[in-house]
Amino acid sequence: MSDAGAAGPLVSVLIPTLNEERELPQLLDHVSALHGRWEVILADGGSSDATLQIACAHRARPRVIESTGGRAAQLNAAARTATGDVLLFLHADSRLPRDAYASLAEAWRSTSRTVGGNFALRFGDGRFERALGAVYRLQRRHGFYYGDSSVWVRREAFDALGGLREIPIMDDYDFVRRLERSGTTRCLPGPATTSARRWRKAGIARTVLAWFVIRWLFVAGVEPQRLARLYRVVR
Repeated sequence: MSDAGAAGPLVSVLIPTLNEERELPQLLDHVSALHGRWEVILADGGSSDATLQIACAHRARPRVIESTGGRAAQLNAAARTATGDVLLFLHADSRLPRDAYASLAEAWRSTSRTVGGNFALRFGDGRFERALGAVYRLQRRHGFYYGDSSVWVRREAFDALGGLREIPIMDDYDFVRRLERSGTTRCLPGPATTSARRWRKAGIARTVLAWFVIRWLFVAGVEPQRLARLYRVVR
């Protein structure tokens, strides 16, 4: 998984988990097989299944920490223990492209001092998944993207931004908007892949509507605590 002799940045892969025993083995297998210099840090939010046992027993030997308070708190806790030049936020149901390290290293070395960005994203081959991917591509052109597109950031840029705001919802969107304002970002090729499971779990129409309404209410200044209650009702 790690190539200590290679010239290039160390990439800290930060994985927030909560009851991910089904996805985690495949994710750790996947990261272990990638070329490059990686360290893997798993931040668990209080799993009641076998997530922690799987992580501790896996040959990838991820560093495991426990943190309550939601996904943003988990990622901030993981970042505090990370030693990488680049921080990469990776969901348990996401997979990186095979050349992810080469793309990250090239962006890290860029003379433009790119502060961060994400990866081009594919959800799958179904009709809804293809449509969702098209929406994501359109939004990315306008600087909008989310945590499921494997957001990455230079360590110094993350620290300058003060990490993620520990709010109950829209923490990834909030961080991305602040990252976009802080400097040049790049959408790296891939694509990375992720599951549309959260979109299908509560019903596609309801989830898309909730996503649209909650985002614009957040932009309008509605408190995240109120939006989190709305999200629970919609789900």
